[in-house]
Amino acid sequence: MRLAELAWSRSNMGRSGPAIEGRWSRRTYPLIVALHASVLALTLVRGRRPRIPWLVALLAVQPLRAWVLRTLGSRWNTHAAVPETMDVVTTGPYRFVRHPNYAVIGVELAALPLGFGLPALAAAATVANATLLAARISEEEAALGRLPGWEEHFSGKKRFVPGLF
Repeated sequence: MRLAELAWSRSNMGRSGPAIEGRWSRRTYPLIVALHASVLALTLVRGRRPRIPWLVALLAVQPLRAWVLRTLGSRWNTHAAVPETMDVVTTGPYRFVRHPNYAVIGVELAALPLGFGLPALAAAATVANATLLAARISEEEAALGRLPGWEEHFSGKKRFVPGLF
């Protein structure tokens, strides 16, 4: 699924025209790809007996991921690159929060290793992901803030979970 998403992202970036991608987004992108690949590989290699509640959490966020991808359509990419002429998306999960996809990824990076008995990997992945996203999100929001209507819609919205953080 991740490989298909990377291909779709590349295709979307090719269609979107000129885009703003921050310096930290470019720098952290290979690290984010490596983090995701490492969590998948280490879980496959080192995972133990499944822990059903965590796997249910992992599965439970997949409809939200699909909702995000469907809502953004060709605007979605893995680089946090913002097309210069993009219309602001205020429907779907974006009615409630600024970055629902990052919330899904956070759950996935914790729930997958926890679902296979790897709490240290879950903690390390969560900390690494938060660190990598910290600068990236600021740059992405600065680029989005240049688009007409973004500030008006998102200034009062939380980043990840309505009412939290």
